[in-house]
Amino acid sequence: MRVVIQRVKEAKVTVDNNCIGAIGKGYLILLGVGKEDTKEVVDKYVDKIMKLRIFSDEYGKTNLSIKDVEGEVLVVSQFTLYADCKKGNRPSFTDAAGVEKAIELYEYFLSSVKKQIGKVEAGQFGADMEVSLTNDGPFTIVLDESIIIN
Repeated sequence: MRVVIQRVKEAKVTVDNNCIGAIGKGYLILLGVGKEDTKEVVDKYVDKIMKLRIFSDEYGKTNLSIKDVEGEVLVVSQFTLYADCKKGNRPSFTDAAGVEKAIELYEYFLSSVKKQIGKVEAGQFGADMEVSLTNDGPFTIVLDESIIIN
């Protein structure tokens, strides 16, 4: 998996000019599923994401988690996180999971996050989406196998 987490003041996703998901303070999560990923890998990512302390406490220190601040989450599927640009100028996506597996693990990720956070919104898998956000900080974290699988 590859995950980009953006701490936001607000974020929304639209499809065909219709807002299908919107949140206030919380995380916009861009989620890429790899062909080697499993539910166990998803569990590790969700655990790490829920425990990240990237919100400020009363002293301005990043000591609070998404749960601590009762934040919201917007998850958008993004296979392009697996772009391989090593050869030529056209990215290859051979390391991204196939559609069936990607949908299964994307939905599993969503359900796992929903068990822990009050409001979770989602993009539409495979759709042409427009994502807008007000980044808070900006504060952006990238998680991949090198961070999670240790």
